[in-house]
Amino acid sequence: MNEKLKIGLMIDSTNVPYWVYSMIDKITQSNYAKIELVIINGNQIPKNSFYSKMKNNRDYFLYKIYTKLENKMYKPESDVFGICDLTNELLNTKKITVIPKQTKYSDWIESEDIHEILKNDLDVIVRLGFRILKGDILKAAKCGVWSFHHGDNDVNRGGPAGFWEVFQNNPVTGSVLQIINDELDDGKILAKSYSTTDPILVKRNCNNYYNKTLSFLPRKLKELHELGKDQFLEKVEEQNKNIKFYSNRLYTKPTNTEFLKMSCYNFGKFLKRNLKNSYSFEQWGLLFDIKNEISKSMWRYKKILPPKDRFWADPHIISMDKNYFIFIEEYVYSKSKGHIALIKMDKEGNYDYLGKILEKDYHLSYPFVFQFENNFYMIPETESNNNIELYKCTDFPKKWEYHGEIMNNVNAVDTTIFNYNDKWWMFTGMKENLGSSNSDELFLFHSDNPLSNDWESHSNNPIISDVRQARPAGKIFSFKDDIYRPSQNSSKFYGYGISVNQINNITKNEYQETIVTSILPNWDNNISRVHTFAYDDGLSMIDAKIKRMR
Repeated sequence: MNEKLKIGLMIDSTNVPYWVYSMIDKITQSNYAKIELVIINGNQIPKNSFYSKMKNNRDYFLYKIYTKLENKMYKPESDVFGICDLTNELLNTKKITVIPKQTKYSDWIESEDIHEILKNDLDVIVRLGFRILKGDILKAAKCGVWSFHHGDNDVNRGGPAGFWEVFQNNPVTGSVLQIINDELDDGKILAKSYSTTDPILVKRNCNNYYNKTLSFLPRKLKELHELGKDQFLEKVEEQNKNIKFYSNRLYTKPTNTEFLKMSCYNFGKFLKRNLKNSYSFEQWGLLFDIKNEISKSMWRYKKILPPKDRFWADPHIISMDKNYFIFIEEYVYSKSKGHIALIKMDKEGNYDYLGKILEKDYHLSYPFVFQFENNFYMIPETESNNNIELYKCTDFPKKWEYHGEIMNNVNAVDTTIFNYNDKWWMFTGMKENLGSSNSDELFLFHSDNPLSNDWESHSNNPIISDVRQARPAGKIFSFKDDIYRPSQNSSKFYGYGISVNQINNITKNEYQETIVTSILPNWDNNISRVHTFAYDDGLSMIDAKIKRMR
């Protein structure tokens, strides 16, 4: 067992936002790292007079007003910016106060302070305060200084965090943990992720992806502890070997003119959307095509529309006895809860709705059905029950009984398993922190038996951290000797499109996939979203959000 990593924290105060507090708490409770030193910024932020504040903010007062209004209006369940006191967490931790030399934008730690920091033999220094760091402090830990950038540094350099993505209607908001150096845009990326941008509120957008980023640091410290310094840094170098250019503007606070232009544009879009909703509504339904192989021309697909009081989604197909049995989520609006229903279809595309086949007190969806040892099993999504459940078919296709839990005390969605190289692999969308999204990150587990409740976590979990390709979107399938994993692309909004990913490598310690094609709702003006793909024995099927007249 390796000794715990020695971590140094650079903070402005022991009063920190909740996301920082929660992250530090994870580390202090871990078996892989300990907080060895706290470096506190001794430079106090000067208090400006009312006149100075007005003068400094006169070009940005609309942004300031918006921020204040949003803070009053939106109160999240888990506020990442709520202030917490770290005093008790760091009660027995050594602390030093430094007063950095300041240039226009940067902080330089004095040599005597560097000498004091070096005495602690730190593995990592984490910057959670101060300004842009320059000088020898960047070499004062064995694995450097790690720092967050809340935004995609390829696109959005500067800030404010989460603002420009909302007001410029960027479909995703990035977030980065990196090892920083003297070059502002040349840090080594440790973790990078993308979340769906909230279309309305900046604070809600930030709350979502800040909640997720608080897991980045514990994950990477754990990986460093397991691999060791040399192997870890070699891996980082390999992941950052490609040349990268930065040509986008350096963002700052929006001027009054910029804010007004973007607000008018977004308000116009809001009015247009609500006008459309007054005479029509959108409903999830099914689309299908039957041919000898996977049907790739989406405009050839025929629609199956449910009654207007419900929707049908998440199709999963079993071909048997010259018929297709299509397991779906059926959501009745008046009940505000989903259950599993069944549609039977023949080889000519004629179908019958066979009704409800599985219902619980909690929401059910995504009925993943598979065969094992001559029996059929189902793993429906049971996120609202905080577990992953398994059901066995006792009389195909209608009768199912509870078989047991695969995992408990987890927030998991759209669990999908498949057998490869004599091992069962389980893909599932998960969120680790309250307030984050389970569409952003894909976790992988493996077992020798699909009915087991003992699944081993993949060493690189989460294997995908990108809302454009993480969440499962149907059964993994083969086509011309290659293996493909459908996934949701929720970049614009939940269920926007489908990414089709070729699995290049899957082992206990490695996972690689490549997006090879996409299904986007562009072929029909009455379709706005698609989020599940299913194929079996000539039948190709997707679900789609379809506009219908009221």
